[in-house]
Amino acid sequence: MGSKIYVGGLPYSTSEQELSDLFAQYGGVQSAKVITDKYTGQSRGFGFVEMGSDAEAKAAIEALNGTELGGRSLTVNEAKPQAPRTGGFDGGNRGGGGRGGGGNRGGGGDRW
Repeated sequence: MGSKIYVGGLPYSTSEQELSDLFAQYGGVQSAKVITDKYTGQSRGFGFVEMGSDAEAKAAIEALNGTELGGRSLTVNEAKPQAPRTGGFDGGNRGGGGRGGGGNRGGGGDRW
């Protein structure tokens, strides 16, 4: 088990300091990050906490998963590694990168 923890269901008003303080009851908090929208800066309602050891992380997960914070039920579990991302906009092609050929979209000309 890793010491990085996913925390979902956070009230949108939760600060990184509040998140850190919540987990500090269960051990040393290395970092606490509330994920925000990159355009608006508004919390997205989840974050990550990194604890000092696996044992501390496990204790925090067992104690806090399913508890309430600010009227919202928390989901607390081991963070999964981020899936690799493909780069950039692919023009709507779900099969791979690059833009697809558009076919005959122009007006005029013979069709078939």
